[in-house]
Amino acid sequence: MKKNKKREFQSSELVKSFARIHGFEDKLIAFEIKDFLEDYLDESLFQEIVSVNLDDKIIQISINSPLLKNDFKMRKSFYLKKFQDKFGEEKFIDLQIL
Repeated sequence: MKKNKKREFQSSELVKSFARIHGFEDKLIAFEIKDFLEDYLDESLFQEIVSVNLDDKIIQISINSPLLKNDFKMRKSFYLKKFQDKFGEEKFIDLQIL
């Protein structure tokens, strides 16, 4: 049984064009990355993620837990490759763990 997410949204063409016009396409992609992490990680691990942002093709993930932060830093290239495979290689050049 799948539980409903707090923010369930569809990235329709209308929403994407509105985001493009008003300059918050990066925020939409950051929400999609966070949703991906919510599905990918265990719920307790996901709770440690404070924020996900996208700035100049660099994904910035803020994490509270030192252990999870270290895991992300050690597997940085793995996660970056996952995001590039899912959302497109041209959208991301680096991953920062904060």
